[in-house]
Amino acid sequence: MEINTFTLFRSCNIGIFLKCNEKFVLVPKNIAVTKAEKLSTFLGVPYIRTSVSGLRLLGPLIAMNSNGILVSKYIEDDELKSLKNETGLTVERFPSNYTAVGNLISVNDKGAIVSNIFSSTQVKVIQDVLDVPVERMNIAGYSTVGSLIFATNVGALVHPLTSDKEVEKIKSILKTEVTHCTVNDGVPFVSSGILGNSKGIVVGNLTNGTELMTLSMIFR
Repeated sequence: MEINTFTLFRSCNIGIFLKCNEKFVLVPKNIAVTKAEKLSTFLGVPYIRTSVSGLRLLGPLIAMNSNGILVSKYIEDDELKSLKNETGLTVERFPSNYTAVGNLISVNDKGAIVSNIFSSTQVKVIQDVLDVPVERMNIAGYSTVGSLIFATNVGALVHPLTSDKEVEKIKSILKTEVTHCTVNDGVPFVSSGILGNSKGIVVGNLTNGTELMTLSMIFR
């Protein structure tokens, strides 16, 4: 699998602007065509332009896999309708006052890890829309599990302070190999600086050689 470096809007924190699964990559509406086409080539999937409440910060506001999409409750009606039509997936507003659903849910096509702050009713919504088993947990003392784990169907990265016990639990839920890593030269909140699926990985351009070696091993 090829790993490419990337910047977007003069930022190495590409994960806050983009979201990807095995079928498509979601990009902000104001992204340059050349950038969108590069991402499409790197990831082996078409791109879809979208926004949430008029914002380009798609990463924190969306949680998705190849089965469904959960979005901040503040998404506008026309944005929601367009996202449903463009993706062909189940798209639902997430019933929570916590709007950064992408920072609170980590999911691939095999399982989902969600924050302990969610109720049983909210967990049921996640399970129904994303169509995978769901487990609640905190990681390294944080409740923002979506920002601490980056997962594809091939492998997953976790915050460097994630305990061995937590790593084993993450493996069992996501059913993939898991390794500690940082991105963009030491950033531990890995989802902020990486994007990918089983066809390709894209990371922020400040990601160093050691980090790239780890990425190459886990996403081989």
